[in-house]
Amino acid sequence: MTHSFPRPTGTAFTPDAFETQTVNTPAAERRAASLPARRSVKKDWQAAWLLRAITCIDLTTLAGDDTAGRVQRLCAKARNPVRADLLAALGVEGVTVGAVCVYPTMVPHAVKALAGSGIPVASVATGFPAGLTPLPLRLAEISYAVDQGAAEIDIVITREHVLTGNWAALYDEIAAMRAACGEAHLKAILATGDLKTLTNVYKASMVAMQAGADFIKTSTGKEDVNATLPVSLTMLRALRDYRDRTGQWVGFKPAGGLKTAKDAMNWQILMKEELGTRWLMPDLFRIGASSLLGDIERQLEHHVTGRYSAANRHALA
Repeated sequence: MTHSFPRPTGTAFTPDAFETQTVNTPAAERRAASLPARRSVKKDWQAAWLLRAITCIDLTTLAGDDTAGRVQRLCAKARNPVRADLLAALGVEGVTVGAVCVYPTMVPHAVKALAGSGIPVASVATGFPAGLTPLPLRLAEISYAVDQGAAEIDIVITREHVLTGNWAALYDEIAAMRAACGEAHLKAILATGDLKTLTNVYKASMVAMQAGADFIKTSTGKEDVNATLPVSLTMLRALRDYRDRTGQWVGFKPAGGLKTAKDAMNWQILMKEELGTRWLMPDLFRIGASSLLGDIERQLEHHVTGRYSAANRHALA
C-alpha cells in the first residue's frame, strides 16, 4: 500500500476531540439515503466506476473450511478479476484487486500465489471475529501474520471498551496492535453493528485514528448488521474531522453485506460526495467483499454485449 503522502502516525490520546460529539441519527439516515437517489451514473461512466471499484476490493475468504487450493484460486482471480475479452472491449488492461484477505494460516499460500503481482496480502488477526482472546495472544497473532508475509493486518477491537466508554483502554489496545504491525498497515475493524449508536461509531473511529490506524473498517462481516450507509457516513465525517485536525489521511473500508455492483456504486458515491475523488484510490479506500466481484463482472459484460449472462458464468474462483 503506497501513499502519496506520509503514513498516518496517530496522535496522543485526545478525548476532547470526540467526547462531546453526538451524531444526529435521523439526519445521518436522511443524508445517506439521499445520495444514491440523487446520483445516477450510466453507460461508459458506470463501467469506469465499476472498474475503479475492482481496484479497491479486498478479495476475501474467511471460512472455516478454507484450504490452500481455495486461496490459490482466489489469488488467480485477484490477478485477473475480469475476463480478458471484456477488458479488451473496454480498452483497458492491467486491472487487479486492491488486496487478498485471508486468515493468518493461509497467508503463506496467498503470498506464494501472488508473488510478482504487486497485490498485497491482508490478514485478519487479533482473535477475529470476536476479538476476545487475551491481548498478548492477539499481539502474537499479528506478529505471526506479519512474519508470514502479510502487508496489511485487519484487527478487531474490544467492543466492551466502546460500550462502557473506556476510551483510554481502547486507545492503548489499538496503539499496541499498531506497534506489533511494524511496517504492515493496520485496518481497525470497529464491528459497528455491535456498537449500538452512531455516536459510539464516531467516537470509536476517532480513537482508532488517534491510536495510529491506517484504515478504519466497518465490520467483520460476521455481525448481525454489517456495513450500512449511515454508519459509513458517520465514519467518513470522523475521517474528515481527523484530517482537518491533524493533517493525517486515514483510509476507509466498508465490509460485510456489499454484494452487488449497485452496492459498489453507492459506496463510491458516498466517498466522492463526502470526501472527494482522492479518497477513492486504493490507498485510502477498500471494499471488503467475497461475492461482489462476480456481479461487477456480470454488469461489465452487459455493458459490452448488451446481454446479461447467468451469474455462474462469473464464478469468483
